[in-house]
Amino acid sequence: MGTSINGAASEHCKVIIIGSGPAGLTAALYSGRANLNPLIFEGHQPGGQLTITTEVENYPGFEHGIQGPELMDVMRKQAYRFGAKSIFRNITEVDFSSRPFKLTDEENKKYTADTVIVSTGASAKWLGLESEKIYMGYGVSSCATCDGFFFRGMKVVVVGGGDTAMEEANYLTRHASEVILIHRRDEFRASKIMQDRVKSNPKVTLMMNCVVEEILGKDEDNKKSVVGVRVKNVVTGEVKTIPVSGFFTAIGHEPNSKLFKGILDMDENGYLITKKSTCETNIEGVFACGDVQDNYYKQAITAAGTGCMAAIDAERYLEVKEYEESIKN
Repeated sequence: MGTSINGAASEHCKVIIIGSGPAGLTAALYSGRANLNPLIFEGHQPGGQLTITTEVENYPGFEHGIQGPELMDVMRKQAYRFGAKSIFRNITEVDFSSRPFKLTDEENKKYTADTVIVSTGASAKWLGLESEKIYMGYGVSSCATCDGFFFRGMKVVVVGGGDTAMEEANYLTRHASEVILIHRRDEFRASKIMQDRVKSNPKVTLMMNCVVEEILGKDEDNKKSVVGVRVKNVVTGEVKTIPVSGFFTAIGHEPNSKLFKGILDMDENGYLITKKSTCETNIEGVFACGDVQDNYYKQAITAAGTGCMAAIDAERYLEVKEYEESIKN
C-alpha cells in the first residue's frame, strides 16, 4: 500500500495524524508540503469509508468518476510524495495533558508529537445483516447523496425513522422511481415538518411496523447486485419479498471518537467540537477534521476541506510556538 514505517520507541514527530480517509490524507498532503514530515496512523481500514465504496462521481477532478479505493490510493501517494509516511496500526492511548503529546499504538510502541490531527471518521450504523456486508457498494449504501444518482429510474428501500431517514427518502425521489421507507414502529421519531414532507411526496411509500430480515441479491458474471428485500411485519408476522435495486440504511452514524472520551470536548453524540472558524479542539495543538468532527455534511470533499484547514492550523500553531521559543532563548 505504499511507503510505510515501523514505529520506534518514543519516536518524535512534529505532526501525527490519527486516521486516514480524505480528511487525514489531505491533512498529510498539506503538512507534508509544509515540510512537517507527518506520520499517519491509518488503522485497520486505511482510506476510511471510501474504501468500501465503488464508484465516486461527486469528487471534483474526476470527470468520469473514480473507484473509492483508487481515489484513496491516489491521495495517499500524493501525500507520500511530500514526505508523509503511514503506519497501518491503531492508536490505542493518548496523553494530551502535557507537551509533547504522548501516543501509544496497539503494539505498545510509543510516540510523541508537537501537534496531533484527529481524523478518525465516523461509521454508519447498520442493521447487522450479513447481506449488508456482501452487497456493500453493490446496491447497499448509507449515503443517498453519495450514491442516489446510480439508482435513476429504479425502486429503492430506505430503513429508518428519524430526520436522516426522511432526508434520505426525499432526496432519493429525485432519482428513483419509487422509494419505500421501512420503519420498525408505528410512529416516526422524526420532526413533524420532515414527516410531512415525506408523507406528501407521491414517490414515497411507507411500510410501518416492519423490519428487514434479509437483503436479496445476485452475483452474475462476478457482478453483484441487489434484487430485493425480505420484510416482516412485526405486528401480523406476515413476511413478504419486495423487488428493489437499492437498499439505504439511515439509522444514524457513530463518530469514531471513543479514544478521546473525557479528553477532548464532544457533543452528546460523540462528535468532536472545534473552535469557531478553526479545527482546533479544546486542547491547544490538537486539531480535528473530517467526519469525526462533522455531523452535518459528511462528504468526501468537505472532509478533505477540513483536512486542509487542520493542517494549516497545525502549521501556524507550530510557527507561533517556534517564535515564542526563539524569544525565550
